[in-house]
Amino acid sequence: MRIKCDFVKKKSIIATDLAFFLKATAPLFENSTFLPQKTAPTESLLTLSNPKSKIPKMSLSTRQRRATTSDLLSSSSSQPSKPESYSKVDKPGQSSSSDSGEESGNDRGLGWFTALFALGMLRYMSATSNIIHDCDEVFNYWEPLHYLLYRSGFQTWEYSSEFALRSYLYIIFHELVGRPASWLFADEKVRVFYAVRLFLGLLSVISDATLVVAVSKKYGKRFASYALAMLCLASGCFFASTSFLPSSFSMYAMSLSSGLFLLEKPAWAVAVAAVGVILGWPFSILAFLPVALYSLVKQFKQAFLYGAVTSIALLALSILVDYYYYQRWTSSVFNLLVYNVLGGGESHLYGTEGPLFYIRNGFNNFNFCFILALLFLGILPIARKKYAPDLLVVISPLYIWLAFMSLQPHKEERFLYPIYPLVCIAASAVIESFPDLFRDKYNPYDNSIIVMIAKILRPLALSFILCASHARTFSLINGYAAPLEVYKILEHHDDAGTGSILCVGSEWHRFPSSFFVPNYVGEVRWIDDGFRGLLPFPFNATLGGTSAGPPYFNNKNKASDQQYLQDLQACTFLVELQLNRPYPYRGNDLSTWEPIAALPYLDRELSPAKYRSFFIPYLWQRKNVFGMYKLLKRVSKPK
Repeated sequence: MRIKCDFVKKKSIIATDLAFFLKATAPLFENSTFLPQKTAPTESLLTLSNPKSKIPKMSLSTRQRRATTSDLLSSSSSQPSKPESYSKVDKPGQSSSSDSGEESGNDRGLGWFTALFALGMLRYMSATSNIIHDCDEVFNYWEPLHYLLYRSGFQTWEYSSEFALRSYLYIIFHELVGRPASWLFADEKVRVFYAVRLFLGLLSVISDATLVVAVSKKYGKRFASYALAMLCLASGCFFASTSFLPSSFSMYAMSLSSGLFLLEKPAWAVAVAAVGVILGWPFSILAFLPVALYSLVKQFKQAFLYGAVTSIALLALSILVDYYYYQRWTSSVFNLLVYNVLGGGESHLYGTEGPLFYIRNGFNNFNFCFILALLFLGILPIARKKYAPDLLVVISPLYIWLAFMSLQPHKEERFLYPIYPLVCIAASAVIESFPDLFRDKYNPYDNSIIVMIAKILRPLALSFILCASHARTFSLINGYAAPLEVYKILEHHDDAGTGSILCVGSEWHRFPSSFFVPNYVGEVRWIDDGFRGLLPFPFNATLGGTSAGPPYFNNKNKASDQQYLQDLQACTFLVELQLNRPYPYRGNDLSTWEPIAALPYLDRELSPAKYRSFFIPYLWQRKNVFGMYKLLKRVSKPK
């Protein structure tokens, strides 16, 4: 009997040890095809060693012993280890954004430092090298800011108190930087210009970094890295990020609001959206609707309170500021909406484009990144599993806004600025999902040849997009930077004397703002080169400055008889673009004018589209045609 008891005791010990061994080594064979299915003996052994095992219990006659401390330690140490390759797919409660088996289990995503540093470098480059893409940026924003700082500058009909379509609240927000800069740099107005641009770049850095970090925390480091690279280097983002335009401000708000939404801060997302609409561009409300509405669904009371308080506060402040500057009670936000929507608007007076304008423009500014962003709709079956619902809500304004703006007759590149960050996010999601297009849906660990090829294509596609973006950026900066550089030469010719007159003809729409006009130049005047639209006039302090409603302004884009200088003999300096055309140029009269600066300027009409749009080494200069952007000074007559 004693021998039998010893035998049973040894058998029990062997069974217990075998159970622990099988449990500890189970993860090594977890997905192996040759691993036998669970059998009754194995299950009973595992059940003996761990009463709480999820394996179905069997009817056992053997009494289970009480777990000891050593058993608990052994049990905790023998938990199934994480697979050698791990992604956020395997984390409970996380979206399945990464490919299974590719990211390390201790991946903490992109940090704030990486995002801020990368974006900071590129936005600094943009602030210091970006050209001015739209004359509205100059006359509707830089010029009013210059007037507030230096009491001189051009006024457009939108700033006439009769129409009051533009709010000074947006201008004085940038004056918070421009005013101290004007004190610091005194008469160096060009430095004030770049100080404000650096401020714009800083706003872009903060908003885009928030979006990148949010994507990283929610969907993984790889996805966020792709998005960061595109936000940094895509031509559209590079140029829009430091443009002094309400649509750019709405773009900052779009990035920040989307980032806060992904970080599970819906109330703040709604508040930022309200700032982007009221302080920035009122029409962008359509682009903010998906995030705002879904935020209300998530957290109605707090989100509604934050949005309502922010909106009411900004609208009240806008009305007060408008009253101060226009000297009458009005709301520029309401006036702008009435003019363009309720009143029918007449934006078609400023040019119309076909329905494919934004498709072509999007390809120019984002190349294949834009195509991939549109193809995001094609991966919806995958996206619904990986990104639903939050990322789908964030990306949806891209298609809503693109469809809405394409239906409008008057189209401009800057109208798409609010959705530029979403183009990068959508394209990054498509690139990150390449392997999922070919992976067996029943095997998340599928690493077949075609899946491996798809993984290799991801960095290749990203590299191609970034190289094409750099080619676009290089072409625009080097092809069209002449106006900014030519006007800087004026500060070296103060020997012309105080009260000099700078004359500009057909190049009025490339005037880089009064920040580039030295103080010794008394005034800038337009000369008649055939343009029959309404041009800006200098702010008239006699009529009331910002509160003036001069009679020469109208909302029909009809030229005024007073907008041109009649006596061309009064011109001290002349700015002129000389192209290879059979037209007479005033600057060719060397007996009257001497060139003091001349820089090449890309001739858009005579240059082939593929060579002017993207820089191709060795071919860009050979295939494109260039004119000369000239600053001329009147020849002094001998006394």
